[in-house]
Amino acid sequence: MELGLVTLLRAAWVAAILPVVIALIPSSKISFFQQFVLGFAKRGKIMQSSSNKFSVPQKLFIHFYILASVWTTLLLVATWIYAYSTMPKISEPLLFSSIASHLTGGSRIFSLHSSHTSKEHRSRIAVSIFLLLLMEAQVLRRLFESIYVFKYSPSARMHILGYLTGLLLSKGTADSWCVLCFTEHTSTPSCQMDRTLAEFCSFLDSSFYTAVPISLCCNHAAEVYKFGLSLIQEFIVKGKDRMLATEVDWWRFLNPLIQLRWYSWIGAAICFWGWIHQQRCHAILGSLRENREDNDEYVVPHGDWFQYVSSPHYLAEIVVYAGFVVASGCSDLTIWLLWGFTVANLVLAAAETHRWYLHKFDNYPKNRFAIFPFVY
Repeated sequence: MELGLVTLLRAAWVAAILPVVIALIPSSKISFFQQFVLGFAKRGKIMQSSSNKFSVPQKLFIHFYILASVWTTLLLVATWIYAYSTMPKISEPLLFSSIASHLTGGSRIFSLHSSHTSKEHRSRIAVSIFLLLLMEAQVLRRLFESIYVFKYSPSARMHILGYLTGLLLSKGTADSWCVLCFTEHTSTPSCQMDRTLAEFCSFLDSSFYTAVPISLCCNHAAEVYKFGLSLIQEFIVKGKDRMLATEVDWWRFLNPLIQLRWYSWIGAAICFWGWIHQQRCHAILGSLRENREDNDEYVVPHGDWFQYVSSPHYLAEIVVYAGFVVASGCSDLTIWLLWGFTVANLVLAAAETHRWYLHKFDNYPKNRFAIFPFVY
């Protein structure tokens, strides 16, 4: 099951990357395909009038963020409890700890898992926990921004079927598809998506943050799932009072963070660097609608990484996920594919956003690049 999940996730990321990479090829022969793929990289604030009566305000994306927070938190808590179960007590030898737990009526699940895991295995689980912690910080910040930072245009709509599909099928997902033109400020007014494309696009929007957290812990997801079922079964058999007899060792609980190697902390620093700049850039974008009578008016943003590129919040997102790659030790192919998907999609979206800026504003700064300073 574990191998099957990892293979499935990797295949899904590859399948998602390939169309975008093809769309990035500068060839007129595939212009139709490029426009089709580009439709997923932008969300226009203007929908066809025939669809408006079946639409809901785009500000309801907050519901996806709430579900994303729940999904990520669930994975984090479950994985951390599993890691706790695999950790032998600090003050006792492993064998003595297992025997004592059994004789005193302690949790059999905890003792069995402690006795059948190696130090290297526990180290890998610790990395997964750390990655989920970083992801949790990212998702919670995006939830906060959707409530207090973003100022949604009244004309920004999304199809109600796409909205319901995301709520019912995403199992705790959020964000626009890789944060592609999430704010109305960077949306292309000329983008007109038909109903079918809008519904499918919303489904993809709501799918991204399902795949990301599970990709960060996919190597242990099957173990965590089986452990969770075993714990529930033990709870049913023994009852609440007996389960509470298992005393929590807080030093043992925090041990996964202590086990982290140097590259995980470097990855966290990279992630935090991107996190801070994305927060600043989103604050700049959110402030553009403040104190303006015309909420549909567009202006050129300035400040922070906007001095270098047109889509610095996309660049910051790429930096955040690059931090995940480094924190994992640069050895997990699934996380590399996740990062590749992020780069491919955001480059595509940033290129379109940059072209729109140049077309919209005659005085747009000529020294700004699309997404990578001094490169592209």
